[in-house]
Amino acid sequence: NLYSFLRAVTHRRNLPLDIPGLIAIQLVVLVPLGLIRNISKLGGAALLADLFIMIGLIYIWYYDIHSLAKYGINQSVQLFNPESFTLTIGSAIFTFEGIGLILPIQSSMAKPEHFSKLLYLIMFIITCIFTSIGVLCYATFGEFTKIQIISNFPQDSKLVNTVQFLYSLAVLVGEPVQLFPAVRIIETKVFGERATGKASSTIKWKKNLLRTLIVSICAVIAIFGASDLDKFVALIGSFACVPLVYIYPAFLHYKGVAESTAAKSLDIGMIVLGIVAMGYTSSVTIAQWLS
Repeated sequence: NLYSFLRAVTHRRNLPLDIPGLIAIQLVVLVPLGLIRNISKLGGAALLADLFIMIGLIYIWYYDIHSLAKYGINQSVQLFNPESFTLTIGSAIFTFEGIGLILPIQSSMAKPEHFSKLLYLIMFIITCIFTSIGVLCYATFGEFTKIQIISNFPQDSKLVNTVQFLYSLAVLVGEPVQLFPAVRIIETKVFGERATGKASSTIKWKKNLLRTLIVSICAVIAIFGASDLDKFVALIGSFACVPLVYIYPAFLHYKGVAESTAAKSLDIGMIVLGIVAMGYTSSVTIAQWLS
């Protein structure tokens, strides 16, 4: 989105900085934000990101509904795509996978007892947003729908350029929130639960170095996957997020909670389903990427 924004406002096809260069520059912001230890201090950045995303969503809804009312549904729309439907499975699971943020967010809430109701409400709203945006955009642009949906809109429009820039900022400032639980887990494994930077400056700087390294590795991975973003996201969803949704919870329930034969059978069935889904969707996505 940032690359598309710069191309639009500078009216140049070849920019001095390519996409890998833009990703590398963002480390200047991501590394300091990644050093924050208290997730509640990232609340302001997350709220700002949500505001920017909402501005973009409102514009997308307006443009799509206006276009559909004026021109109708695109003639190239297909109800089912047998060649690339596996990308949808991986992308959808990747989109909804936020299990790592549940406990940190709940622990930082002023009234954690309200977390369950809030979680159900938010998941319902998110589902409505994702479904409506996907359906409307595909109905509007059909087979010409681009991976970054904002790139489908008029690039000479100042409003579109503003939405692109705000969405880029939203992704930038929201990234540390998504990275927070993973960094905490890795720190605990490397340094132990009792090691704290408050008591030792050496441990503090070692943790800072580890966090910087993790953010840098994520940037390298982003550079690698930027050329085929749809397949990259689908592969992560298939290979990494499917186990988090179907395999690991069922396995933990089987080991620690399930007592009856029916409960254990259901857990085993879920595990098998997850393994099959992970293997099939991952292999198909890799095959499409290589082709």
